[in-house]
Amino acid sequence: MAVTVKECLELQLLEVEMLLTMFPKKGEINLDEEAVPSVQRYLRNADGALPPQLEFSMAIDVGESKVKVELQVRLPHMYPHVAPELYARSNALHRQQQLQLNTGLASHIGSLDSGEPRIYDAVQWLKDNSLPYLENSKISSENASKEVIVKETLHRMWIYSHHIYRQELRKKIFDCAKKLNLTGFCLTGKPGVICVEGLQENSEEFWRVIRYPNWKHISCKHVEIIETEGSIDNLRLFHTFEDLQFQAHGDYGLRNDYHMDLGQFLEFLKQHQSEHIFQILFGVKGKISDK
Repeated sequence: MAVTVKECLELQLLEVEMLLTMFPKKGEINLDEEAVPSVQRYLRNADGALPPQLEFSMAIDVGESKVKVELQVRLPHMYPHVAPELYARSNALHRQQQLQLNTGLASHIGSLDSGEPRIYDAVQWLKDNSLPYLENSKISSENASKEVIVKETLHRMWIYSHHIYRQELRKKIFDCAKKLNLTGFCLTGKPGVICVEGLQENSEEFWRVIRYPNWKHISCKHVEIIETEGSIDNLRLFHTFEDLQFQAHGDYGLRNDYHMDLGQFLEFLKQHQSEHIFQILFGVKGKISDK
């Protein structure tokens, strides 16, 4: 008998409830307060649109020194009959060790039976298997500290969307940028444009978080990569993450259906040494009219 989405979501709620019981301390599980209620509302009335996928993170202590490993969890609507989306990260791990750790985690989760809860197994696997990666990372850090020159790389991502209106989406964008120490801006309206700049792993994590689970009309149009022997902060074009809004162009008679004045946006880009991005985003060369 085919398993329904409703049955899968019921199992997900049971698993989340079990995890909250097993990890009751503050900070052990970070779950948006609206995540569970939105699924519950759907289960009471399954004729409506599917709720957002359940997302949460878990803080895991590893080894006697209790090094923190964060497990980010996203449950597809058909989980546990499909694999969960898991990503483990730690400030104590370099990118290569983090990649190896996640490869091992994915292999372990893939070996488990579908239809059964797997998040606790993932937590236990990380507790039992993260230490060698952390030790290798420590050795790599000690070797790297002997080098005289330390280079950092700034990644600047230019993201285009058909439109950005919803308050909850904008909140997600700003919260994520702040958490990952990214500067840039979010241009609200139609079209919507986001620029983030910071460390590569943070920029890529921002892109991974905001485009899922269901943002269809969005694309990363351009990435700028700049390497420096000093701090990447000296390369930033933006000092904060700005809420960018310009006067709407025209009156379309529909709430939220308004186009941004792209002339003002072009002037903004010019002020931040980014005038060349206009053509990349919109396919036409921008021209500022004489006043």
